[in-house]
Amino acid sequence: MSKKIFITATGTDIGKTFVTALIVKKLRDAGYNAGYYKAALSGAEISENGLIPGDAYYVNKIANINETMDNLVSYVYKESVSPHLASKIEGNPVDMNKVIEAFNNSLLKYDYLTMEGSGGIVCPIRYDDKKIMLEDIIKELGLSTLIIADAGLGTINHVVLTAEYLKNRNISVKGIILNYYNEGNLLHEDNKKMIEAITKIPVIGVVKENDKELNIDINKLLEIYE
Repeated sequence: MSKKIFITATGTDIGKTFVTALIVKKLRDAGYNAGYYKAALSGAEISENGLIPGDAYYVNKIANINETMDNLVSYVYKESVSPHLASKIEGNPVDMNKVIEAFNNSLLKYDYLTMEGSGGIVCPIRYDDKKIMLEDIIKELGLSTLIIADAGLGTINHVVLTAEYLKNRNISVKGIILNYYNEGNLLHEDNKKMIEAITKIPVIGVVKENDKELNIDINKLLEIYE
């Protein structure tokens, strides 16, 4: 049976997609049949051929998945706003059944499926006559989570709040990865220690800016997938 994980972040512009790409690349380079899926993507680039879903395109390229964009992301919006607002502006609101179907189709193709969220954990995906929060998708698909956070100032607060939000909704957190981390930086090293001490959740890896590879033992990475 395929294993999966949901990647969330402490907010926008944390580097969630960058780290997600390194995760999938690590698995594929180690010989594992690993794939990627995202339910909704906002802020897509406009080209002659239509909208380019930047996050999915980036992961597809870096991890060398060779998958079609339609199979990687179900809903693509050009407005750089939350999916619920983008769909109000552009139409085509997210339908949970379509997300479930697309996710399950990906599970049939890949042994390890990494699903990336939109923004931080408190993200409205749809908010009209039907209301879908990001947590609803996570629960519906039976996923555990991995939190991506910036290593810098303020991250203790952001990580603790994100972790507590997930715990209060009975969503499992398998680990944390700190992005933009610098070895020898007193603040970064202390943030790592304090996050683990307060949340009781392990920081399973750190990523430096512009890293080309994820520096984590492959078996440790595989353990977060369920």
